[in-house]
Amino acid sequence: MKKFSRSQIGITIGFIFGFANIIPMILMKMTWDILLSAFSLCVIGGFFISTSNLKLNNIPKGMLIFFLIATPLMTLVVAGSPEELIPMLISNLIMGSLMGYFIGRFEKKYILEK
Repeated sequence: MKKFSRSQIGITIGFIFGFANIIPMILMKMTWDILLSAFSLCVIGGFFISTSNLKLNNIPKGMLIFFLIATPLMTLVVAGSPEELIPMLISNLIMGSLMGYFIGRFEKKYILEK
């Protein structure tokens, strides 16, 4: 069975969630800079969630890290349209928790390093 490093698992999960995140945005005809920002947020979030040494369960760890990474983006969005804050906050917390969950599941099964 092939073994992976923590960073490989995190980046892979980030790519998967990044593509899933931008598909509805493409259908809404958003600009490329928004798509790139959302995609890179997921990839970077997956990397940091998987390589973090926080002493938390994977789900709250994913929520916390993803929230912290998304805060600058949410600040820019709120400056332009404040009504978008709550949906963006909820979706980021859900995405962070799901990324933490899947990273935790794959780390237990395919981890190379301890």
